[in-house]
Amino acid sequence: MRRMFALVALAGTAVACRTYDNYDPIANQDGLVPASTFARYGTEQAEVAAIGRALDQWYVDDTREGRAKQTTAAVEYARKLPGVASITVDTMSSRLTVVFKSGWRTFVIPIHDGVKPEDTPNLPKAG
Repeated sequence: MRRMFALVALAGTAVACRTYDNYDPIANQDGLVPASTFARYGTEQAEVAAIGRALDQWYVDDTREGRAKQTTAAVEYARKLPGVASITVDTMSSRLTVVFKSGWRTFVIPIHDGVKPEDTPNLPKAG
């Protein structure tokens, strides 16, 4: 009886352990304004949507090297946009903090909607 209880307890513990998939909960856009709609609010919002799409486009995997490649490529893309003043990278969670020339600071997460960054509506020409 004790062995059966121990096996049930062990199985329950194994099932209760959460996964350490950090990317999917961050990239999930449920409950948010769709990126294409958000991009129509203004030029800077379009740049945020394009950077988020770029961040998702270069997603490789959840390894440290994969996140570094992903964020490096997204930062290179973001620096070409005319409104971006500076970028701070958080490679542990695939997030970027972008400061625009207007002073607006925002947090950019991956946008997984299948649209290429350059196809974002209201996006100014990259310089």
